[in-house]
Amino acid sequence: MSLLLDVALIGGGYAVGSVATAILVARALGLGDPRQSGSGNPGATNILRIGGKKAALLTLLGDLIKGVIPIVAARLLGLEGWALAAVALATFLGHLYPVFFGFRGGKGVSTALGILLALLPMLGLSILGLWMLVFAVTRVSSMAALLAAIGAVPTVFAVSSATSMRVLVLVLVLLVLWRHRSNIRRLLDGSERPFKKR
Repeated sequence: MSLLLDVALIGGGYAVGSVATAILVARALGLGDPRQSGSGNPGATNILRIGGKKAALLTLLGDLIKGVIPIVAARLLGLEGWALAAVALATFLGHLYPVFFGFRGGKGVSTALGILLALLPMLGLSILGLWMLVFAVTRVSSMAALLAAIGAVPTVFAVSSATSMRVLVLVLVLLVLWRHRSNIRRLLDGSERPFKKR
């Protein structure tokens, strides 16, 4: 029974993660498919560029919440350790490769933040603070996301002694870096676009 519950929650986490907030928000506001506009990424940053602050805020909140919900549900049902980490990873993979939207998802920053806020609040708040600081200085969302992700690695070793949580964070960080590989290339050649101050 315990194994069946674990499998059900892992599958449920993937299903929740597969709800592509950016695509749903864009459809509701008549913006079209964000995967075919702007940067082509179905995430809050691209939605901000093509739809404005309201659409971006709705996308950000939706992606955060879908990272939180499976973790809270799993904990309430008694999951911990590697099983809890598996639910978290499945949720994240659902966002990256959503079964409901042709396996073409976002880069995972907001959903990863929601997962970490639910799992390890101090870690989540730390990387959120780092993201905000880097973005305030550079106005480059991808740079803020990448530095926040990298900063999560030493931070998780400081805030958690659980091997499952440390391994989970390492995997999440590697996936975030992989999904940002095009941004990394643009940062290196100086072509990544910053947001203008308003």
